[in-house]
This record gives sequence, C-alpha cells and structure tokens, in this order.
Amino acid sequence: MGFLSPIYVIFFFFGVKVHCQYETYQWDEDYDQEPDDDYQTGFPFRQNVDYGVPFHQYTLGCVSECFCPTNFPSSMYCDNRKLKAIPNIPMHIQQLYLQFNEIEAVTANSFINATHLKEINLSHNKIKSQKIDYGVFAKLPNLLQLHLEHNNLEEFPFPLPKSLERLLLGYNEISKLQANAMDGLVNLTMLDLCYNYLHDSLLKDKIFAKMEKLMQLNLCNNRLESMPPGLPSSLMYLSLENNSISSIPEKYFDKLPKLRTLRMSHNKLQDIPYNIFNLPNIVELSVGHNKLKQAFYIPRNLEHLYLQNNEIEKMNLTVMCPSIDPLHYHHLTYIRVDQNKLKEPISSYIFFCFPHIHTIYYGEQRSTNGQTIQLKTQVFRRFPDDDDESEDHDDPDNAHESPEQEGAEGHFDLHYYENQE
Repeated sequence: MGFLSPIYVIFFFFGVKVHCQYETYQWDEDYDQEPDDDYQTGFPFRQNVDYGVPFHQYTLGCVSECFCPTNFPSSMYCDNRKLKAIPNIPMHIQQLYLQFNEIEAVTANSFINATHLKEINLSHNKIKSQKIDYGVFAKLPNLLQLHLEHNNLEEFPFPLPKSLERLLLGYNEISKLQANAMDGLVNLTMLDLCYNYLHDSLLKDKIFAKMEKLMQLNLCNNRLESMPPGLPSSLMYLSLENNSISSIPEKYFDKLPKLRTLRMSHNKLQDIPYNIFNLPNIVELSVGHNKLKQAFYIPRNLEHLYLQNNEIEKMNLTVMCPSIDPLHYHHLTYIRVDQNKLKEPISSYIFFCFPHIHTIYYGEQRSTNGQTIQLKTQVFRRFPDDDDESEDHDDPDNAHESPEQEGAEGHFDLHYYENQE
C-alpha cells in the first residue's frame, strides 16, 4: 500500500492538469478569428443567396476577354475592349456589360447558356437590326434591363421578353416598327426612344396603350408632328423635345392624371387651350423654344415653369391665376421667361397668386424688330429669409448667371437627353 501511494498522487496531479487545460482553453482563438485578407481562394464557392444561383455554377469562372470581380461574381465586364463579337456567356452571369466595343451582331449561340441574365448593356456598338438573331432576347426569361442605345438599329427590336422593365434605344436610326412589337411588354416601366427617326404613322395604332406599368417615355429628337396617341394612365414622365408638334388636342391630358414632368421644348406650339396643362400632379413643365404668344393657366402643384424663347409680349396673370384660394396656394417657385418679347417685369400681383416663388429669370428679351433688349431686372430673386420683400439684382454677374443654376431642367431621370441648342 505504501508503494501505491506515490502512484495515486502522480495520477491525481496529472488529472488536475488535464482538467485545467480543458477549462482554460480558448476555443474562439481558433474558430472565431477574422479571415485572413491576404488569402484568396481560386473561386468563390459560397452560395449567393440574393440571386439564388447554385454555388457550383461559379466554378465556371469568367471568359478570357472579360473581367468578373470576386465581389460581384454574377457580373461580367467586357466593356471598352475592342470586341467585335459577343463571347459565350457563362450560365451564372446576371449582369453583362459590353458597351463601347465594335460589336456588329447579336447571335443566339452567345446566350445559349445565359439563362439567368437580368441586365445587358450593348450600348455604343455597331449593331444593326438585321444582325440580331430572331428571338435572342426573348429567350432570356429573367431579363429586366436592356441597353441598345448608340447603335445602328433601323427597326424596333422584336420579340422581347415579357419580363423586361427598362428598354433604352436612343441614338439609333429606328424608322420601322412592327404592329405588335410592343404588345408583350406589359411590365415595361421605362422606354427611351430619343434620337431616332420615328414619325406619326408609326404611333397611330396606340402602340403604347398596353404598357399599363409604363412610367417614363422618352420620344425627344424624332420626327413627330402630333402628340402620341393612346398613352397609358400610369405615365409620370413624358419627353417630346425637338420634334415638330404644333398643337395639343383639348383634353389630351385628361387620361394622364399621374403625369409629373412634361418636356415639350423645341417644337412648334402656337395657340394652345389656356387650361391644357391643368394636371393635378404636374411639378415641372418645359415649353421653351416654341411659338407661344400668351401665357396659360398654371396648375396648383406646378413648381418649375420654362417659357424661354417664345413670342410672349405680356404675362397675363388673370389667365395664369384666375382666383386665389388662401387654403390652397400655388406651389410655383421658378419661372424662366428670357428671349421673349416682354417690355416690363411681371406685375407684383404674381406674389399673391404664387407666394412660394423665389426666382424669375428674365435674361434678355427681343424687341419687335428682332434686337435684344434688357429689362431693368434680369434676374429676380426672393430668398427664403426675405419672403416679404423683393430684391432687384443689377449686378452683372447675377444678371448673366446661367438659368440652369437657378432651377435646372434634368432632375427627374439620369437618361434624360439635354436639349441641343
């Protein structure tokens, strides 16, 4: 028994040591450390829950002509690489950027595996309509956004997938349109057709009527001579600048109650019904560079009004504001009236009708013989701190300040085309 006692003592101390090791071991030191930023795996194998694409598809990698960032494994950047053909798109790619290349054709073989594509940017290339394989885009059931602006398209692309929400076709040569080309675009919210060769006969069948979700329609810089018929009631933004429209049918806007921005500068508008723009939600109205001779009724919610370069000799406030309702003030804050034929500033009665107005840009006016004249007040400003008193600014720097600094057009959409003076 005396021999076994030292052995029991040894085992006792050994057991205590082992027990202490387990009690004091810091598991988080090995398993909860921050990942080493210097270590990068060859392929990101983690599943992207947001897109729902199986992780094994990422192992397909990226085509050699393009770049696929590890942070955005579903995006492929092939822009500005002098490509003449579209490479084969891997199955897991959802955003494809091919702008600023020399691509002339869109072939079905390139997209045969690209079933998850949501956005394609083919802008700034050399694509022609006859070089687009029939149905190549329609076979992409998840496509939401398609950029084809700045190409050589002669026809509206057809067919397109029903899923499409944004379609940009500006700066092409489109002058042909199939009768049913837009029938399936029921989810489209934005359509850009600026800078093409569209004329009235292409729109006579009310081709936009079935787009019940359309919110923005850009038809600027075309060959239209009349207002486009059959616009959907969902429309909030309408751009018709740089056409040859001379009149607006009475009650034309009755079916567009949601319209917030209307741009019709650089047309041939002359005599229009005085209450034609009486829209309940309109905030911005641009009818500069026309042939208007008199003012019209200003709707209560309008904030920015552009009347520059017309033939207006007097701003008739009785027409603009027939009555004053102290409980429902007008919201007008900015007016631009330069390059008209005004002989004097607008009557101070304007501040009773439009108490929120802070800037009137008079600029230079034209006399009857065509010479330019300057009113004493070229830029009127009323600052928020001085709402009860007006200020005339005779300082040359203020007088020649650009009107765009006062309340520039172009704050509604990133794809708006600036007017070409």
